[in-house]
Amino acid sequence: MGTAKRASRRHGASTLTLLCAMAILTAPAIAGGTAYAAPAAPVPSPAPPAPGATPGSPVAPTPAPGAKSLEQTRKDIEGLYRQAGSATDAYNLAESETKAQSERIVEIAKLVVAGQDRISGLKARAGAAARAQYRSGGLPPGAQLALSDSPGQFLDGANRLRQGEKATTDLVSELNRTQSDLERYAKDAGALWQKMEENRAKQEAAKKEIEGKIKAAEELENKLEAEEKARLIQLEQEAQYKAQTQWLSTGALKEAKGSATDAGKRAVQFATAQMGKPYVWGATGPNSYDCSGLTSQAWLAAGKAIPRTSQEQLRLLPKVAMKDIRPGDLIIYWDDASHVAMYVGDGAMVHSPRPGRSVTMAGVGSMPIKAVVRPDA
Repeated sequence: MGTAKRASRRHGASTLTLLCAMAILTAPAIAGGTAYAAPAAPVPSPAPPAPGATPGSPVAPTPAPGAKSLEQTRKDIEGLYRQAGSATDAYNLAESETKAQSERIVEIAKLVVAGQDRISGLKARAGAAARAQYRSGGLPPGAQLALSDSPGQFLDGANRLRQGEKATTDLVSELNRTQSDLERYAKDAGALWQKMEENRAKQEAAKKEIEGKIKAAEELENKLEAEEKARLIQLEQEAQYKAQTQWLSTGALKEAKGSATDAGKRAVQFATAQMGKPYVWGATGPNSYDCSGLTSQAWLAAGKAIPRTSQEQLRLLPKVAMKDIRPGDLIIYWDDASHVAMYVGDGAMVHSPRPGRSVTMAGVGSMPIKAVVRPDA
């Protein structure tokens, strides 16, 4: 096929995609009055019509006997990226735990230094008391007064003797307590160090898995011709649009009329402002994000620190019913909670999908939903 002809077909595909996006945005509401449309300026990902419906759409070549269809290749690539996403969450969790453990070890080291200084001071006090006793002939001043023939001096000496005994007991108790604290600090530091090393090993294992899955997915995609790659993107959008339409038809958002809080508005504004920036696993901005990197940074920009990973966001943030969802809430996807997005309203969400894609907007129901959580409950 000539260069001009290929360019013409690509131009036709681009025009079709734009027209489809406009059609979706202006389509009438469905499923209880909620249509897939963004509440603000950013435009949701388009959902083109079925292949072959309009002249100019790219046509997938017929696979050779025994070869995989483009749709099966799409599913294989999606599966590999999903596995990479799950490993990315494990990597991020291990990284955040390692950081927390490292910070705690630093705190313990400071406590150890303070405890050692305390013991040095206590030993100095004990030494001073021992030297004073030696100079007085082996008896402390209080004991000497207690042995006096004068009744007044005897009572005064007895009182001083009791005070001295208490001071000595307190000194020994404090010394023992401080030494016990140091032993506990050493034990805690050792346990934290072991966990930190275990987490580092988990990070390395997760990193290798991530890199392997991404490489395998990229190799599959790189084998495709330019027209097949364009068709692959169209197939992805069609699958998402189909899932979104089916989900909306259940009436899942029929009662969803929640309004964003001020913090929620700020989080949505931050997240949508990142649209177009690439997905990079482990990234938290400002130039690239993974899925939970985007949501955690969006809420941090809104003034609220939330867990770093999608699994921890699911575990630690309050859950809300879909009928109560409001802009700024986080949607956790897949059974393993390996993906997260932010609800922006009108059936749409913003997310960082996967390697090779950029932060974009899509339908809330374009993937299987596990739960909805609220950072500013």
